[in-house]
Amino acid sequence: MFTPLSVILYISLYVGLLFSIAQVVEKRIQNKPKPTSSSPWVYALSLAVYHTSWTFYGSVGFAASSGLLFLGVYGGALIGIIFWWITLKRMIQVKETFRITSIADFISTRYNRSQKIAATVTLIALIGIVPYIALQLEAIISSFELITNSPNSGSQHDLAGWIVTLFMIGFTIIFGVRRLDPTERHQGMMAALVAECLVKLIAFIAVGIFATYYLFDGFGDILNRLKDADLEHVASFTATKDSGLMWATLLILSFSAIHNLPRQFHVSVIENANHRHIKTAMWVFPLYMVLINLFVVPIAAAGLLMGMPSESADFFVLLLPQQSGSSGLTLLAFIGGFSAATGMIIITTMTLSTMVSNHLILPILERIPSLQFIRSYLLQLRWLVVALILMGSLLFANEFSDAYILVAIGLISFTAVLQFSPALFGGIFWKKGNSLGAQLGLLSGFCIWFYSLLVPTFIKQGWFSEDLLTNGPWHIQALRPEALFGLEGLHPITHAVFWSMVFNISCYIIGSLIFSPNKSERNLRTEFISSMTTRKKRKARPTGLDAYIPLQLKIEEAKSLLSNYIDEEKATNEVLTIAEDLQVSKKETITIIELVEFHRMVEHVLAGSLGAASAHNAIENTIRYNQREEADLKALYSHIFSELQTTEKDSDSDSSVSMTSFGLIEELQTQLDKLEDKTARQQETIDQLEDKIEARYQEIMKYRLESQKIKQENLLLSKELKLLKGDEEKNP
Repeated sequence: MFTPLSVILYISLYVGLLFSIAQVVEKRIQNKPKPTSSSPWVYALSLAVYHTSWTFYGSVGFAASSGLLFLGVYGGALIGIIFWWITLKRMIQVKETFRITSIADFISTRYNRSQKIAATVTLIALIGIVPYIALQLEAIISSFELITNSPNSGSQHDLAGWIVTLFMIGFTIIFGVRRLDPTERHQGMMAALVAECLVKLIAFIAVGIFATYYLFDGFGDILNRLKDADLEHVASFTATKDSGLMWATLLILSFSAIHNLPRQFHVSVIENANHRHIKTAMWVFPLYMVLINLFVVPIAAAGLLMGMPSESADFFVLLLPQQSGSSGLTLLAFIGGFSAATGMIIITTMTLSTMVSNHLILPILERIPSLQFIRSYLLQLRWLVVALILMGSLLFANEFSDAYILVAIGLISFTAVLQFSPALFGGIFWKKGNSLGAQLGLLSGFCIWFYSLLVPTFIKQGWFSEDLLTNGPWHIQALRPEALFGLEGLHPITHAVFWSMVFNISCYIIGSLIFSPNKSERNLRTEFISSMTTRKKRKARPTGLDAYIPLQLKIEEAKSLLSNYIDEEKATNEVLTIAEDLQVSKKETITIIELVEFHRMVEHVLAGSLGAASAHNAIENTIRYNQREEADLKALYSHIFSELQTTEKDSDSDSSVSMTSFGLIEELQTQLDKLEDKTARQQETIDQLEDKIEARYQEIMKYRLESQKIKQENLLLSKELKLLKGDEEKNP
């Protein structure tokens, strides 16, 4: 048995090791003259943050009660990985173009950078994921109390909870929110995350081997003993009566989760340095998934066969080595569970803090002049959000510690993020999807999720009358939370998934079909979809216009804007870097097209800290053009329109003077992108024609050679024929 002080010491040493790994990686990157992209192996293994304490502890408990049904949580994820070269690759290409910082930023950017949609996605993620964080905290607290034999209730339990939460706040700030990184990539943190993923895999496999080959004589022996003890359901695919529907539900949820979970989106999209790394991840991550689930059933079976109560199945991973007297393996199992929980907490809390600060707090600050000074403290604001999220998660865990929600919280959170799927995948693959449809779909799906899953939990907690659950509001039976519209007999999760998706998808499609988006949204949609197919990165545009715009004035304007959100020195460096990249740093004046590109690159930098939607609003509200600059923009825009000979019916009316100056940039960029695409297509056609000409030329050459050969053969035959005739005349 370990003392609380010794366990805290081991945890501190372990976290210190992880921090050292992160520091070494970051210093190596800083010391290199040209930063290199991270390893595909680091990227692939970091994706294993998908496996939380719910996998490490909960899968065993799931198997003990429901058999192999737990595999559904990973089966859908494996199906999703198969399609990554189509789905994930497109997301990464959009991220590179628009400097996306989160899933809320991604979805809102597709729908005209809508702050309302970004805020809606953030709220859904916050309400849906905070209980999941509570589960991780509860797992750490419970496992700590288990190996130290501490009481699991009362003031000591509460004290342990607050100590763990404060530790998690510190860890999250140290690893993920230590500084405001304009790229929102954290390679040191990713290296530490990979170390955690390897530790939890090694720990789980070690306990699995111990249970399978030390406590028993292998898989065959365990299966035979299960049969003798009438526990065959542990290794059965149909251990529950609704197994068919639950399998389908779990496959849908896990397919969505591998794309939609905020932490998963961050490591797979935001932290990706090269889309080619996806190919490595598509076989390394599934292999990891198979290995970490290989011994789930043996561990669950071993605990039940040794007489442990099924109520303790979630912690069989700890109890098996502990009751066998293996203190070293018990400590390793605890560290593995700690790694599984902290990895999820750090990445998720960091991502949520970014979303909350960018899409909930900053828009409010922008509208209240007296609070705008807080923008300069964006980093400290995120620290505060991290603390509030984790403390809120602890309060949630304490309040609902006796409710069923902590057993099913993983699936409840998966159902919450499932609501992102229509807007996310529809935005990628359906051009007609628009902001109204996305907003209606998100709101309707979230309301159904909240009403059918969370309201019953509040009722069981005593917050509302049970009459609402049995008779429905106003005694309308069709509105019972767990039997909407008379659909009874389904598992609560299956019921919620069905109705939330019916409403979400229907509202998304209907809203998108009946609403006609404005031109700004149509242009951004075109650019968004184009970014998923364009291969080459955009560079600064060549110009042939007059250089009359004072560069220093625009640089100071950009510095002033950036310094409202990031450190003043960093803002200065970013602006000077942009000027160098555009090759205008030595010029006193620049052209209008160089100014357009300059502002686009400033927005690109700002998007790395605020997200695309907030950055665009900040630029649009701050940057101003004088009369000559605006006139030149309109003239240039009209010229390109006439050169492209656009066939859009509304081109004449939409290019009128009523357009805002910054909106004009969007129009200009859209037409330039179309011209690039047209040029690329023409070049591809030319290449194909050249290949055909080359092939034709080879055929002609071949025919010429054959013709020459035949002519030579004819000449030889003619000479031989003449010689034969001459011989006949001489010798008749």
